[in-house]
Amino acid sequence: MRIHIATDHAGMEFSTRLQHHLAEAGHDVVDHGPVAYDPLDDYPAFCIRAAQAVAEDQARGIPTLGVVFGGSGNGEQIASNKVRGIRAALVWNIATAELAREHNDANVIAIGARQHTFDEAVGFIDRFIATPFPGEERHARRIAQLAAYETDGTLEADPRAAKPDVLDASETFDPEAG
Repeated sequence: MRIHIATDHAGMEFSTRLQHHLAEAGHDVVDHGPVAYDPLDDYPAFCIRAAQAVAEDQARGIPTLGVVFGGSGNGEQIASNKVRGIRAALVWNIATAELAREHNDANVIAIGARQHTFDEAVGFIDRFIATPFPGEERHARRIAQLAAYETDGTLEADPRAAKPDVLDASETFDPEAG
């Protein structure tokens, strides 16, 4: 599998070790991070480039996932999710790594390199890569709704649109009735 990775200065050492780990596991690793340590560099461009590469490869039918990381993983996840077709999830344990794939068909994960040991993070990444999306109807339906909104702004009908959930002066509120 091809794995696109990106970081900023916060994950430089982590990135180098991760690239070796993934290559030894047989993956084709593409690094989109910085080429030299700069404590003032900014993560958005690195993460967006990695996410763009994931989306492009997947559109071509190439088995591909992405891993982005920085100090907390939060900004890296946000940056990745700006790319059409990307579903990036912040992962902080094995369960969230599995659920990102099983429920959301996430194609990028974000990890806080300053929040976990290298071995913990590698465990999350390995589990993410190994976990397939089973394609259950309810999850596929929800992912399709996200894609529709991303593509053209389509949302499911608002169940409150027929009658706003606001009391007018003639109505009374019964707290036991809800």
